[in-house]
Amino acid sequence: MTVPTKQLDLSDAEAAARVHRASFDARLPWLAGLHTPDEDRAYFENVVFVECEVWGSFDGLSLIGFIAFREGQIDQLYVLPAYQGRGVGGELMAVAKARCSELHLWTFQCNDQARRFYEHRGFVVAEQTDGSRNEEREPDVRYVWRAA
Repeated sequence: MTVPTKQLDLSDAEAAARVHRASFDARLPWLAGLHTPDEDRAYFENVVFVECEVWGSFDGLSLIGFIAFREGQIDQLYVLPAYQGRGVGGELMAVAKARCSELHLWTFQCNDQARRFYEHRGFVVAEQTDGSRNEEREPDVRYVWRAA
């Protein structure tokens, strides 16, 4: 599935926060409600869109997925559940890879679908933790990718 992808700006923060929450809650339902919608929106407005370059994919006028990254690091990559497995995440990942020679990211160890996605795109495990350093307290894994 090829969908329009463009760089987002602060006016897209609320839509990105909604995509994040829908995807996160679908994949990790036992962590649903960790933050309120207002807290999500404030985080995206005051942190994600300030510290990161954010790109999004659209179906018509609706944001269906986004990636937020800065030099060497992917902070966020989320696609609405109905659009997962259709190439949207791969297109967004390609944007970050085209702009960075090395990337690292974190995901939860239990998120098998995300782990397969990253490994299929050349990311390798660099570190695993018990989760004591993240707010969810979920064991996580850091992946690294380097351009050939």
